[in-house]
Amino acid sequence: MKKSLILLCCTIFFQSCAAQPKTHLIEASVETVTKEKLDYYLYFPQDYASSPKKKYAILLFLHGGGESGDTLGALKKNGPPKLIVQGKQFPFLILAPQNPHQKKWWNTRAVNQLLDSVVANNRVDKQRIYLTGLSRGGGAAWEMAVQYPEKFAALAVVCGMAPLPYAAWIDKDMPIWVFHGEEDRSIPISESEKMVERLNVMGHDVQFTRYPGVGHDSWVKAYATEELYEWFEEQKRNN
Repeated sequence: MKKSLILLCCTIFFQSCAAQPKTHLIEASVETVTKEKLDYYLYFPQDYASSPKKKYAILLFLHGGGESGDTLGALKKNGPPKLIVQGKQFPFLILAPQNPHQKKWWNTRAVNQLLDSVVANNRVDKQRIYLTGLSRGGGAAWEMAVQYPEKFAALAVVCGMAPLPYAAWIDKDMPIWVFHGEEDRSIPISESEKMVERLNVMGHDVQFTRYPGVGHDSWVKAYATEELYEWFEEQKRNN
């Protein structure tokens, strides 16, 4: 009797094991929605209102970490917004959003949605969308060039972090201009040096401006370079 009971229990056990699935992987899916509130400045050229049939280029400017999570007015400290406040006029629109997170990376997908909205609701030439950023915003600019390789007509990065694998994903038809201070202690110039070297090897059209004796604030010199804006104006996508 005892032997028969043991045999019955073993039979039930093995039947139970056989009924279990052969894998613990379960197929499923979920649709996610990410929301981001982006405050921004939008600059219009002086003749925009008086030229209703004209389409304009647009420059997307991504600021550095120091202007993140503050009042929108903090964007006027550096880059094109600072120059506009000082009275400089540009021939194209300038979109300058603010990263609302002081210690977080840019939400580049949200920035792209904002850019698309501005382009759709204003007289923007879609073949002349330019991209630039400094420091943390420079790193985000590299990222956006990878994520949206057919969107931008030109890219200018100032002292930004530059992951080398990005080089393989960047459109070879997009001209690039990189700026960096040789004495940068926050983001070493080697970040830009290695990226520029990799891009050159891959046949990209890339310029590299080094600033001897300059630290992390190389954006002061870079955005004061009038040739930069003339260079932007010369660029246009063919697709």
